[in-house]
Amino acid sequence: MNDADEATDPLDGITVLTEPTADLLNERQQIDFRTTRENCLQWLLAFGKHPKKADGYAASTVKTRAHRMDQFYRWVWQNETNGYTTDVTHDHADAWLKQIAMTDHSVAHKSNCRKALLMLFRWREHEHGLDEWTPEFSFSTGSRTATPRDFLTRAERTKIREAALEAGSVPNYKSLSPEARDRWKAHLAQRFGKPKAEVTPADWDRANGWKIPSLVATGLDAGLRPIEVERASPRWVDVDNSALRIPKAESSKNEGHWVVSLQDETAAMLDRWLAQRATNPKYDDSDHLWLTREGNPYGSSALRTVLRRLCDTADIDYEHRQMSWYAVRHSTGTYMTREEDLAAAQTQLRHTSEQTTMKYDQVPLEDRQSALERM
Repeated sequence: MNDADEATDPLDGITVLTEPTADLLNERQQIDFRTTRENCLQWLLAFGKHPKKADGYAASTVKTRAHRMDQFYRWVWQNETNGYTTDVTHDHADAWLKQIAMTDHSVAHKSNCRKALLMLFRWREHEHGLDEWTPEFSFSTGSRTATPRDFLTRAERTKIREAALEAGSVPNYKSLSPEARDRWKAHLAQRFGKPKAEVTPADWDRANGWKIPSLVATGLDAGLRPIEVERASPRWVDVDNSALRIPKAESSKNEGHWVVSLQDETAAMLDRWLAQRATNPKYDDSDHLWLTREGNPYGSSALRTVLRRLCDTADIDYEHRQMSWYAVRHSTGTYMTREEDLAAAQTQLRHTSEQTTMKYDQVPLEDRQSALERM
């Protein structure tokens, strides 16, 4: 490469493959990672700020953030995947950000780590088709603690639970006229991917199943993280005691066994779902409590889709809100703290540190509105 080529290299001055990263990778992995990094950094320089306008970030910004992205990848390999991968996920990002939140680093450092991840996942969104990442935390320069994103109000929690009971339901088979029944058979044939002639009354029961109601109700009660929804197993469900019993080996942090309280109504939904699940061939070789229609475990993207569809059904506006699945978890933490105390919320949300739970020690919007009315 001659001097002219070096002068026009967009990555000049930006370290693509750092020594700590090279030390962790073999030669082929180094080549693969270098290619991934170059593609990402070049995209950020050219398109990162406003992709449609081809407006990129300044080289100085990319240089600083590239260093933190590199740290993130190494952390994933050493703590999440037990080895090299470039397929970093939203759950990896959330986990790293939580770990960063509990360190003694400055708030500015934590905020910059968050911004670096936002840049990385914006590239993955545009170039790899990944869904938009909504961080669980934001960091304020006026505080050393992390603050939760939007959460569902008490009224919205009720609406979401009720909308889940309505989701995907169809009229009672026996109540339909022959003409209406024929139309619904065509709908169910398309929904379940089978010929219309093979649709039976059992498909009506399947359409009115308890998968989504049980998933949503359990998520609302237990404040399940997306990774916990994905890992959830029928073995966790204790219907008799209205609880989830999460073994240490399957908990999100692998740091302890957890017994999580459920409402009796939620336990009843899970009991009905387990009975239906046992008759569904999709689950014959699966230990997952819930699977999508395509037979995959629920991840952050699928859960976000479920929640937003329920918001649409419940007429809950989320245009200017961070309506990810974590809105469910945040609402559980906020109201558990309000109704009981931080210790109860810490146990219910499966936090190993009370400092993590403290971010839920806030007054909900409707309580502040009531206070204003009384003033």
